[in-house]
Amino acid sequence: MMNTAAVNVIGAGLAGSEAVWQLARRGVRVRLFEMRPVRMTEAHRTGLFGELVCSNSLRNASLETAVGVLKEEMRRLSSLIVAAADRARVPAGAALAVDRGDFAGAITATLEAHPLVQVIRDEVVTLPDGITIVASGPLTSGALGAELNRVIGERSLYFYDAIAPVVTAESIDMKVAFMASRYGKGGDDYINCPLDRATYETFVDAVMAAEKVALHPFERPIYFEGCMPIEELARRGPKTLAFGPMRPVGLADPRGGRRPFAVVQLRQDDRAGRLYNMVGFQTKMTYPEQRRVLRMIPGLAQAEFVRLGSLHRNTFVNSPRLLRPTLQLRERDELFLAGQMIGVEGYVESAAAGLLAAINAERLLNAGELVVPPPETALGSLVAYITDVERRDFQPMNANYGLMPELAERVRGRDKKIALGRRALAAIDEWIARYRLGPPAAVPIGVAAETSA
Repeated sequence: MMNTAAVNVIGAGLAGSEAVWQLARRGVRVRLFEMRPVRMTEAHRTGLFGELVCSNSLRNASLETAVGVLKEEMRRLSSLIVAAADRARVPAGAALAVDRGDFAGAITATLEAHPLVQVIRDEVVTLPDGITIVASGPLTSGALGAELNRVIGERSLYFYDAIAPVVTAESIDMKVAFMASRYGKGGDDYINCPLDRATYETFVDAVMAAEKVALHPFERPIYFEGCMPIEELARRGPKTLAFGPMRPVGLADPRGGRRPFAVVQLRQDDRAGRLYNMVGFQTKMTYPEQRRVLRMIPGLAQAEFVRLGSLHRNTFVNSPRLLRPTLQLRERDELFLAGQMIGVEGYVESAAAGLLAAINAERLLNAGELVVPPPETALGSLVAYITDVERRDFQPMNANYGLMPELAERVRGRDKKIALGRRALAAIDEWIARYRLGPPAAVPIGVAAETSA
């Protein structure tokens, strides 16, 4: 018999809206708390659910990309967000771009019309009793942020993320780069890309001239010395980077024994050693400019970027320490976190986290076995990354093929991406069938929906 208790969802962004839909379609009553328009954020303009505040693109739709595969995984789980995006799609080449008003309007109408959904337009300042999914997003209010800090502990909630680019190990030219740690301490743990003086000066000029991302109205340029964008450092003087993140002290190229004029260090970012983080290279350069300028670094001419750099306001938690792969708090079974606050980058990834949190909240409510998607899937590999207890210096991450386990066969380039995508979709289908998560169903957009109760 279906439990009649309600599950609370805080926040009606993409993660919260997806969570509400997944719960309701499984016959669960939901109380959805959304403070807009009673209290607005600095970025939102409406009280609509699922309002896109930064871009109308949900990124690449191709199954040759991990985010494209993630969207297809979500379709197979009857995602409201993906269904609304497909319905509101506008021409944008390979990207899934949407009419923002149609997209948010459809999500709002669908959830407001659902007989199992109660919408409460008010700010949450104290977490409610019972099973709760917090999906309040990167602009979580101060009062709710303080409440979360009380629950999860001081210094576990962050309000700015300074993200450095991540590249695949196989795309680094090791004929140019070399392995070493400063002064030989700790083994050869870093990949080092050496620059002579002329190359360094050309690189700094390119950083300075590159197009930068404009600040949003709700962001102020509050930079801390430990997360200063490289272009801000470069403005202080032509040699500042060489005395900062590109300092060559304690390093010598083993092929000649000489110290480079400057060096870019890359640190291993995953257990398998397939991803490397560019140490200290947070930046506000636009994504196309990052690809162009960073490939000027010796050894990175063919770099494959699985994440690009940024620095922006974002509320997120220390997920490797706090969250289980089910997206429950380790110390509090009934509290789930979802969306961008758990350290996933991007609208699609945020919605996918809401989907998984809702599946497990329903199973917890009805005393079922909680589930985790397999690591071969786009969703499962992302969840595994952000909840890896051995991870240190956690930074948000987007869906990418570099997070997935290697293929059994040796494949490269486009064929590898296609093979990884096919394996992911086969794995999600098997997972759905194994745990009876329901066959794909048409999502009724903008009308009251029947439940599966």
